[in-house]
Amino acid sequence: MLLGIDTGGTYTDAVLFTEEDGVIKTSKSLTTKHDLSIGICKAVDAILPGSGEEIRMVSLSTTLATNAIVESHGSPVCLIMIGYDEGSLMRSNLGEAIGKNPYVFVQGGHTSMGDEQAPLDLAAVRKTVLEQGPKVAAFAVAGYFSVRNAAHEEAVRTLIREETGLPVTCAHELTSSLDAPRRALTAVLNARLIPQLQQLILAVGTMLEQKNIKAPLMVVKGDGSLITAETALNRPVETILSGPAASVVGAHFLSGEKDVFVVDMGGTTTDIAILEDGQPLLNDQGALVGGWRTMVEAVAVHTFGLGGDSEVALEQGKAILTVGPRRVQPISLLALQYPEVLDVMQKQLKSDRIRPTDGRFVLRLRKLDTGETSLSRMEAEIWTLLKDGPVALNELAERPAMIPPLQRLVDRGLVIYSGLTPSDASHLLGRHQSWDVKGAELSAQLFLRFADRENIFRNVSVKELAEKIYEKTVTRSGTTILESAMSEEGYPALSKEQQLGQNLIENALRDKLTEKKSPLINFSLQLGRPIVAIGAPAATYYPDVAKRLNTRLSVPEHAEVTNAVGAVAGGVVQNVKALISSPEKGRYRVHISGAQKDFTDLELAATFATSTADQQVRDLALACGAAEVKVNITRKDKIILDAGGDKLFIESRIIAIAKGRPVLAA
Repeated sequence: MLLGIDTGGTYTDAVLFTEEDGVIKTSKSLTTKHDLSIGICKAVDAILPGSGEEIRMVSLSTTLATNAIVESHGSPVCLIMIGYDEGSLMRSNLGEAIGKNPYVFVQGGHTSMGDEQAPLDLAAVRKTVLEQGPKVAAFAVAGYFSVRNAAHEEAVRTLIREETGLPVTCAHELTSSLDAPRRALTAVLNARLIPQLQQLILAVGTMLEQKNIKAPLMVVKGDGSLITAETALNRPVETILSGPAASVVGAHFLSGEKDVFVVDMGGTTTDIAILEDGQPLLNDQGALVGGWRTMVEAVAVHTFGLGGDSEVALEQGKAILTVGPRRVQPISLLALQYPEVLDVMQKQLKSDRIRPTDGRFVLRLRKLDTGETSLSRMEAEIWTLLKDGPVALNELAERPAMIPPLQRLVDRGLVIYSGLTPSDASHLLGRHQSWDVKGAELSAQLFLRFADRENIFRNVSVKELAEKIYEKTVTRSGTTILESAMSEEGYPALSKEQQLGQNLIENALRDKLTEKKSPLINFSLQLGRPIVAIGAPAATYYPDVAKRLNTRLSVPEHAEVTNAVGAVAGGVVQNVKALISSPEKGRYRVHISGAQKDFTDLELAATFATSTADQQVRDLALACGAAEVKVNITRKDKIILDAGGDKLFIESRIIAIAKGRPVLAA
């Protein structure tokens, strides 16, 4: 018996599963970000009330890493760049990704052949580490051409661990590909995610102890394969798109469909991937999440900030609703957990003062990821104000100086806003009844009162507003699928300037429901493949989406817990890449895992590279929890003819791929 767990932005799902019988039991529980173990234990208790001694494997998928990047959340980190020039900040959006986190350039780094380009300035590194150590949660280290020689990154990592004991991410450990700025970007994202993934795995560990479960704990990577929890703790960036990858694996298992769009709509994001002959398409350029192009091998998934808990707002000065990309806590859920907010909203409705912050609240989301010394004076004041539960945003907005520090806490993922969402609209329309409908109604009334003051949505009822939110969510959902399909076909994305194309698509999606016909022109859409829709909100929105896209829809049984199913249906896959270069005629240099070795004969170099890659990938697969490992090795030489017609060796690339099923407890 296997136990699958998926921790999402809103819900934590659990399934009991056997390879013979498939899904046996399922459950859902609200994700409790302030203490993840509460939601995880509640979900598992619902399907496994007693001891779990019969469980042979536990596998975990999560959207926490994906959501954190999409919402620009993350713990404070310090980036140490060895041998980079300052212009590198302008490439691959590295500077934007670092944001206000500290960074430093130090002397050092290597050449493309792995030779030292300058001595490492360890004194400068030590000064930075001692200065920033008390203020950050982790360090990221990126050395120039570290994939060809990792000596400087490893020296800096040793120093940081000795001086601070904090987690350290070295860029060469995450990828063997070139593109130094993007490698540094991936290291930064990894470092920012470490504290969040630690909290999740510790929470699962708490549950395992309570249930007396001795089985190995696995985590889903972004390509759908599995790694041990220990590996995931060191390389959390590999869990980017873990949730979407698990959803694709689970969707194929549950639906049996082979050539479809898999659409996973959760609380925070909508993730869209494509199955071809039952296999997910992989992105060979690296996962693209929240606008960041990483170097993480992952499912080719298109992620949009659109979910049941997306923030509903008005486009400034216009009668146009926006949904997302930011996630907020649905007001109906907040009212269920904190009934006192109903009284606050009632008082706001009776007040003569109308403010844009009416009906919105702020509350703590999770535990502080560093010491309180990392907070500014005003951040600490806000943090203290929120210790007993949600606070009306009006109270904080009375002091405008509080808004920037509040936003910084939101950006760190420590604090979350609460407001009107599609989930609230679904409660108002009677499509969901899980939470507090009165809370949704009061929030909608306050939303409309402000809109009326702005001469927007006059004489619109609460139910009519809910219909507008539903319609906007359906239209945006259809647009996301079309954008994903166009991207996979190589069409350029529609920019804001291409308003005609956007209007045609949105109008076609809207008019399909009413079958509106123009006397002059008709414009219709048809998706080339069926849709498998999964996730808790999918059954609410996707029947209309599929109808408007003229395609078939499948919402499989257990669609609401598909990610948890996918978590236990995958296997372990690892790869190791080696490069053979030629610094000069007659010398062949093997680069593998940040190390290098020279030979005078190409075949001797290839034999060494192949055997080393084979051994390393086997060791890696075993360390990641695989059993009965099988390895496949490919070699590709690049040889050209020079001006005299002689063969000239350029390089040789060797890739070793290991596969195996996870080890199960005896």
